[in-house]
Amino acid sequence: MSDYILTTQNLTKQFKGFTAVDDVNLQVQRGHIHALIGPNGAGKTTCFNLLTKFLVPTRGRIFFNGVDITGEKPAQIARRGVIRSFQISAVFAHLSVLENVRIGLQRQLGTQYHFWKSDATLRQLDARALELLGEVGLRDWADEITVNLPYGRKRALEIATTLAMEPELMLLDEPTQGMGHEDVDRVTALIKKVSVGRTILMVEHNMKVVATIADRISVLQRGAMLAEGSYEEVSRDPRVMQAYMGTSEGQLQGAH
Repeated sequence: MSDYILTTQNLTKQFKGFTAVDDVNLQVQRGHIHALIGPNGAGKTTCFNLLTKFLVPTRGRIFFNGVDITGEKPAQIARRGVIRSFQISAVFAHLSVLENVRIGLQRQLGTQYHFWKSDATLRQLDARALELLGEVGLRDWADEITVNLPYGRKRALEIATTLAMEPELMLLDEPTQGMGHEDVDRVTALIKKVSVGRTILMVEHNMKVVATIADRISVLQRGAMLAEGSYEEVSRDPRVMQAYMGTSEGQLQGAH
């Protein structure tokens, strides 16, 4: 099996003549945390949408575990183990924390539409749901209605529901967006913890987070790949400094 779980070849997306993603060749190594960064408008989220097939590429190919998935639909991609969390917390606000994770488990089992089944059938999933909540530090919040959770805890819940889908590759879109320092540190540690035995590709604007946990970083600018390497390598790249700060001198630190 290849060292690379996800690769793209000349991945391109154009919107009425505007090129949002431009010939991107991405290689995500199995078992790594890979960060996709770049200034606003660099094409990061568009790239995510292409990888999960919420958008259809104009041209180029996408491979997961060596299989060409370019023509597959989002549900097919998810069944392969490519699971995405979104920039805005995507949980059911008026269900309990436990029920949110249980829905993720139902999706994995393919029973989410079995409304006529008894509540006892769902309760067989509770042990696994509680185990997942324990992984993200929310076991004590299991019976809480989700709307009452602090924002950082909601993002942790979203990671738990993503884990319920048994991802081989997790795609996290701005997992620390809108958080205070305490929540950022908690979610950063959580991502590192749940990465064990998995691969994570994340879009992230907080350079402290990227520096702390990313094994490899790809930098996009105007839809094209600008640089790639470790944090130490890309943070000293003059082209990256120019893209972020308008200068080729110094080092990229803490830039949002």
